[in-house]
Amino acid sequence: MLTHTDLREIQSRSLKMQSWIRQQTFSPESRKTLRRFSSWEVAELILGINQNTFRGKMAADPSLPSGMVEPEGRQRWFTLEEVNTLRRKLKPRGKTLMPPRPGGRAFRTAIANFKGGAGKSTVALHFAHAAALEGYRVLCVDFDPQATLSHSMGLTDVSEERTVWGIMARDLIRETEAQNAAPRGAASGTALPERTLPSSITGLGIQDLRVSDFIQPTNWPTIDLIPSCANAAFVEFASAQYRHLNPEWSFFAAVNRFLDQLPDDQWDLVFFDCPPAIGYQSMNAVFAADMLYVPSGPGYWEYDSTTSFIGQLSEALEDLAYGFDDTLSADKITLPKAFHDVRFLLTRYEPGNDLHRAMFEAFGKVFGDKMAEHPVEMTRAVEQSGRFLSSIYEMDYRDMTRETWRRARASFDRAFAEYRAAMQQHWDGMADASLSADKVQPEEDNT
Repeated sequence: MLTHTDLREIQSRSLKMQSWIRQQTFSPESRKTLRRFSSWEVAELILGINQNTFRGKMAADPSLPSGMVEPEGRQRWFTLEEVNTLRRKLKPRGKTLMPPRPGGRAFRTAIANFKGGAGKSTVALHFAHAAALEGYRVLCVDFDPQATLSHSMGLTDVSEERTVWGIMARDLIRETEAQNAAPRGAASGTALPERTLPSSITGLGIQDLRVSDFIQPTNWPTIDLIPSCANAAFVEFASAQYRHLNPEWSFFAAVNRFLDQLPDDQWDLVFFDCPPAIGYQSMNAVFAADMLYVPSGPGYWEYDSTTSFIGQLSEALEDLAYGFDDTLSADKITLPKAFHDVRFLLTRYEPGNDLHRAMFEAFGKVFGDKMAEHPVEMTRAVEQSGRFLSSIYEMDYRDMTRETWRRARASFDRAFAEYRAAMQQHWDGMADASLSADKVQPEEDNT
């Protein structure tokens, strides 16, 4: 017979092995570092200019970052900070290399589905890295207690108070205090009861944390992360208790309220990596998102799971739309929840596989123009990057044949370019709508 003591002993042995694996995956100090990028990558794959043009620009302007030449090498290698300096300063044919950035807040994308292994964390990681290489400033939020995204970004020592659970607990305390301090009569004339939270929640001091306390830097200088950890798995149980303590608390909007407190111009894109379930965390992610991206594997069971996910998400959002309409009058919340766009992306796709091609066609018939045209292909390089908790962008092409690496990168490049095109039109529209709203000022009451 095995008890919790035996499970703890098993975990202890596993943690020792985990430490060894991290040393092999990251650096001996268990710290993940970002590699340099070759002048070939910088010119053709990152900045999108001809190598001869790039060399000419470098020779003509000695103030530009010169990179580093490795021993016994001729090619120059640049840090991402140097690449971003080049992006700001170089203007081939008078055109900026900076990505378009409309006014207003960052654009938020939730990457979600039911099934584990659908590629949610892989897509979130690669989209974040692809965006950073294009000059965007990125914030990722890891909602999944498995913490795959957090570990892939080098964050392994995370306290549960600094995860999404901490954000939700902080929001509960602050919202409850605000409700208790509000006038005691509701619009109906019925007094709202005063809610009391136990010291087990208020005594943690989470309500005193600043928004910046939840955000950690990663090994990419333009990517920050709100991490997750295994201990945050109890958030579903805790959130159910929190709702009982304060039924008026709009739990599903906690992360949305948190993000609204961030400076509009600090990041450009926000990616949510969601857990494989519809619960308190995933509902916070989809409710805060402007766009919903749904990755799915190319098999029948993945298709079935995706269908179930969309149906249950629809029901959950409908329940929220009609269950909280009397309690959100003072909140910046619009119900029912509306996405600017929903897209479906096929992952682990093998173009030579007859079943995969048939499933891609079936997905396309059902989801129409909401189906991404470019699936993420499963290649040996992609499989290897997953084993080492890295994206294909982090892997050095010298560790394999350049063609193998380039094929894997091209698949994610196409997928991200398709995402970016769809995102940009909605982001522009959001900025235009916000600008129009700002211009409409209420008339002064001169009475």
